[in-house]
Amino acid sequence: MDLAQKKCVACEGGAQPMTPMEAEAMLTHVKDWSLASDTKTMTKQFTFKNFKDAMEFANKIGDIAEAEGHHPDLSIGWGRVAVVLSTHAIGGLSENDFILAAKIDKIV
Repeated sequence: MDLAQKKCVACEGGAQPMTPMEAEAMLTHVKDWSLASDTKTMTKQFTFKNFKDAMEFANKIGDIAEAEGHHPDLSIGWGRVAVVLSTHAIGGLSENDFILAAKIDKIV
């Protein structure tokens, strides 16, 4: 399954977040992302040689997020960008989070 080729879709009202079992299964399609213990978020930390490279990467993530209409939480510091994904509208993970993770992985 090439998630990076998919497009994020707006969540419908009443949609349910993925179950822990579903999230674990989807995690196999992205590289080095981690699920939170409650499986409501997934995270990955990227490292860079300096702050400038980290900022450039974060800006690329921003461009993808805007194009997909799905926005991660970012934490940027010297030589690092931490990405946290969750579908806030449903209080947990959806396929959109895994699509965005796959697209982010492609820009590294």
